[in-house]
Amino acid sequence: MEALQQDLLPLAYMITPNIPEACRLLGIDQIRNEAEMQEAAKRLHELGPAYILLKGGHMQGERSVDILYDGRNMELLEAPRIDTPHTHGTGCTLSAAITAELAKGRSALEAAAAGKEYITAAIRHALAIGGGIGPTNHAAYRLYNN
Repeated sequence: MEALQQDLLPLAYMITPNIPEACRLLGIDQIRNEAEMQEAAKRLHELGPAYILLKGGHMQGERSVDILYDGRNMELLEAPRIDTPHTHGTGCTLSAAITAELAKGRSALEAAAAGKEYITAAIRHALAIGGGIGPTNHAAYRLYNN
C-alpha cells in the first residue's frame, strides 16, 4: 500500500476508486454519505493524482452519485440507481470508457460524464448469464441510446 501511495498515485492522471477501495487507500473504516465522499476525494487528491473520480455505487439511495475532484472543483455525476445483481466489471468498464474519451481529446469532466452515461446503460441492460453476478452489457450504449 505504501508503494502504491508514494510511487504510483502521484503519477496518475485520474484514479477511480469505489468506496471500499477509497477506505483502504485512506486507512478509514467507512464512508457513509456524500459529505464524507467529498472529504475522502480531497484526501485522495493529496496523494497526487490530478483527478479523483470517487464512485458511489456502494452507497445507498435512489441515485448513484460519483464525485469528480481536481483539487479545486467538486463535480457530482448522478444517475438513477439500477436494481440488478449483474454488475460484474463495472469499475473496469467505467475506467475503459473514460480512457477512450480522454484519448479522443475530451476534458476529464467530459470523459467522466460520458463514462457515467456508458456504464449506466451497460448496467441497465446487463446480461443475466450463468448463476451468479452477470456482466455489464458493453453494447448497450450503442444499442439503446440512439
